[in-house]
Amino acid sequence: MNVVTDCFYAIRFTFYEIKGGVPLNIQWFPGHMKKTERMIEENLKFIDVVLELVDARIPVSGRNPDILRLCAGKKVLTLFNKADLADQNKNKLWQEKFGEDALFINAVSGTGMKEIAPRIREMMKEKTERDLARGIKERSVKLMIVGVPNVGKSSFINRFSKKAVTEVADRPGVTRSKQWVRLTEGFELLDTPGVLWPKFSDEETARRLAYTGAIKDDVIDTEELCHYFLEFMRDHYPENLASRYKIDNISGLAGYEITEMIGRKRGFVISGGEINTERAANALVKGLKGTNDNREFLIKSAKKAQQTDYIS
Repeated sequence: MNVVTDCFYAIRFTFYEIKGGVPLNIQWFPGHMKKTERMIEENLKFIDVVLELVDARIPVSGRNPDILRLCAGKKVLTLFNKADLADQNKNKLWQEKFGEDALFINAVSGTGMKEIAPRIREMMKEKTERDLARGIKERSVKLMIVGVPNVGKSSFINRFSKKAVTEVADRPGVTRSKQWVRLTEGFELLDTPGVLWPKFSDEETARRLAYTGAIKDDVIDTEELCHYFLEFMRDHYPENLASRYKIDNISGLAGYEITEMIGRKRGFVISGGEINTERAANALVKGLKGTNDNREFLIKSAKKAQQTDYIS
């Protein structure tokens, strides 16, 4: 059973795992997002190329359908960020699907970033030549960057501009308003806050967005989210769980039982010998976002586990 209730960009939804498991409840009321969408629509007339930044691990779930609708008719270059955390074989498939309209990058390390400016200029070549033929001097190319919260827009801008110009944090909602950034190589970029959409198409979309940090931690039951992820790993990548946490015999165990096993192995024991499952879940979910010592495990396992938006 899947229940989704929407109320004017006040996102309320309750998920029930069809095949059993713990309900995942996420409630978030991002009142600024309607304003952001309106601002994007109003400024598109000034924009030459839209840079759509997407988490490479969720190449379908991480794309905002409302923003894509608004950008219809505009030149759009899709940048799959955090490509190092995704399944490289799947990256190749998605690259083939998108062709020249997409690049796979890592805004933190700089991988793929040098390809962006030439690709934009190629997209603008016909218009630039037409303007020059009319005697119009070459002007700055105006860009707009869009994406869901916590996809790495600020890190991207800082890398693309070759200097720190925006605040960076590993949490959604850092960029709160639009800002123009003058870049080198004849580009001006309009940064926009991360924006979701009011109604997710299915429960997996919401989970993937939550896994990758697009939804604020304080509105998520981290333990429930952890249980879902562990059950997915149990069914599809049990060897990765066993190897990373030195656990075995997990077949048939529920997510909360695996959480307890991991908590015990990690030493998250409280008085009376009970396991601090909240601490264990927080450690794993934060690691899924690449923010603590679970990063190595999740680079190896969540590469495939989280990039489940396969080409059909």
